[in-house]
Amino acid sequence: MARIHLHLLSDSTGETLENIAKASIGLFENVDAIRHFWPMVRSEVHLDRIMEEISANPGLVLFTLTNHPLRKRLETRCRALGLPHVAALDSVADALSNILGQETRTRPGRKHVLDEAYFARIEAIQFTIAHDDGVGHENWEEADIVLAGVSRASKTPTSIYLANRGYKTANIPLVPESPPPRSLYSLKHPLVVGLTVGPERLIQIRRNRLLSLNQTPETAYVDNDKVQEELSFARRMFADNGWPVIDMTRRSIEEAAAAIINLFNDRELAEGDAL
Repeated sequence: MARIHLHLLSDSTGETLENIAKASIGLFENVDAIRHFWPMVRSEVHLDRIMEEISANPGLVLFTLTNHPLRKRLETRCRALGLPHVAALDSVADALSNILGQETRTRPGRKHVLDEAYFARIEAIQFTIAHDDGVGHENWEEADIVLAGVSRASKTPTSIYLANRGYKTANIPLVPESPPPRSLYSLKHPLVVGLTVGPERLIQIRRNRLLSLNQTPETAYVDNDKVQEELSFARRMFADNGWPVIDMTRRSIEEAAAAIINLFNDRELAEGDAL
């Protein structure tokens, strides 16, 4: 079986690239394509960090970057490393441009195709909505990913984003006074990921939440000692179970989801190597 590293870089969600990659890989037999997903690439600093990973795992680079300086930087770095790189939409966009007599828009649109992947995504969304905030823990083994974290650690929006990418995702709030179901510690199929937030940021998020509900912003929910206790409880649980941790303090939902998807793919790869 041929093995190839496939790096997908996009300045948006990367859904178009992922569909192109899946369709293209499907044209070949006996190919083990290790996909590295890099969405929301919008700065040189971010790109340079990604290039370090790409140089460590050389392979084909597919990209949809509309920022011309960023695109040129990527192409220059790829050439320096001797890596093949393809602007996934250029050929089609150029052909349409010639026929229509128009320049392409800055942000190309995306078309949703009613195919197997689409229906799998719908199923993932339905599962995720039904298993939000600790609901349905008896079905967690069916999940692809389970997110655990204290209240307001962005578990639900991250779960929904992952579901839109086709991953069945459940999430569970961690409360010291109410330990999670014991089944959480014995899951085999799902990847369990801990989400954490810096205490100051978490207090700010919670206080804003209380204000939006017209509730008093000074309760135990935003008490510094109480918040520190919750975060310590969560960190101990993550460490004791060896779960990977994503710090949401300065991460967007898209960035967090990309990191989780990479963790998921890495685990799938490791399990495949072990067979």
